[in-house]
Amino acid sequence: DILRLADDIFMQELRDSGWYDKTAQAFAVFQPVKSVGVVGDGRRYAWVIALRAVETVDFMTARFAHLPYELVDKISTRIMNEIKDVSRVVYDVS
Repeated sequence: DILRLADDIFMQELRDSGWYDKTAQAFAVFQPVKSVGVVGDGRRYAWVIALRAVETVDFMTARFAHLPYELVDKISTRIMNEIKDVSRVVYDVS
């Protein structure tokens, strides 16, 4: 459920911002590690979600999509605020 919810938020924000069709592939990844994060005025020890969006022409090589920082911030904030079991969101640039 955590991954499905995070991925839904990611896809919704990509669509709403017009970035969905500018990326070749995008998805959320559940990381099986917990981390301390700050949510609101408190600390939360919970799971980590990684976001991955890539640009490619042949799917043999790819580079990360240069999403606007404001968009990544909005997605991250929504995931942490709406999914109580997530304390950290990272963007994969590898």
